[in-house]
Amino acid sequence: MINDPSSKIYDLEERTAKFGEEVIRFCRDMPRNEVTRRIIDQLVGCGTSVGANYCEADDAESPKDFKHKIGLCKKESREAKHFLRMSATAVPEIADRARKLWVEAKELNLIFNSIYKKIKKD
Repeated sequence: MINDPSSKIYDLEERTAKFGEEVIRFCRDMPRNEVTRRIIDQLVGCGTSVGANYCEADDAESPKDFKHKIGLCKKESREAKHFLRMSATAVPEIADRARKLWVEAKELNLIFNSIYKKIKKD
């Protein structure tokens, strides 16, 4: 599981991919109704986008491109936190799983915030 402190993944490409996979599994298990459909769509989008944007950042064509892609990682991980919170409200019985994913989204957001702040100003 992602949040086991003894098995922290320091390879961000792998860690963000695992996060996206866990988000997909979580959303597959969420019951579908008029409230959760939108949450599921948004959560799958932002939860899987973190890793995709990190891969793009890793292959950036310039320092400016790298900063932009890391900024997207930062935004998408923050958005994932929001929709995980909403999913816990919409479906209280999955709140514990949502909380675990929320913690990982928060940690990723802090990592990307730190990287973004360390990048030299354009």
